[in-house]
Amino acid sequence: MARRARRNHSGAFKAKVALAAIRGEKTLAELAQQFDVHPNQITAWRAQLLESAAEVFGGSVGSAPAAVDVKELHAKIGQLTLENDFLSGALGEAGMTSAKR
Repeated sequence: MARRARRNHSGAFKAKVALAAIRGEKTLAELAQQFDVHPNQITAWRAQLLESAAEVFGGSVGSAPAAVDVKELHAKIGQLTLENDFLSGALGEAGMTSAKR
C-alpha cells in the first residue's frame, strides 16, 4: 500500500470541516469520507475551534490585558518633545529650515 503525500490544508478548509462536525448533521465517518480526511483529524480540528472560539469575540481566554504604565509613556513623550524642539532649533540656526516659533 503506497503512502499518500503529506497534505497541508488551509485554515478555511479546516474551519469548514470543523463547523460541519459541530453542526452534527452527519457522522464523523460521513464527514471523513466527504472531505477525504481522517476522523481523528476532524475531531482535533473541532476541539481546536471550540477552544479558540472565545478569542474571536474578545481576546484570548487565559490572559489579562497588558498593563500600561502611563507615567513611563508621559516621560517618553516629554523626552521626544524636547528632542524635537532641540533639533528644530539647531536646524533653524544652521539655516536649514525656517524656525518661526
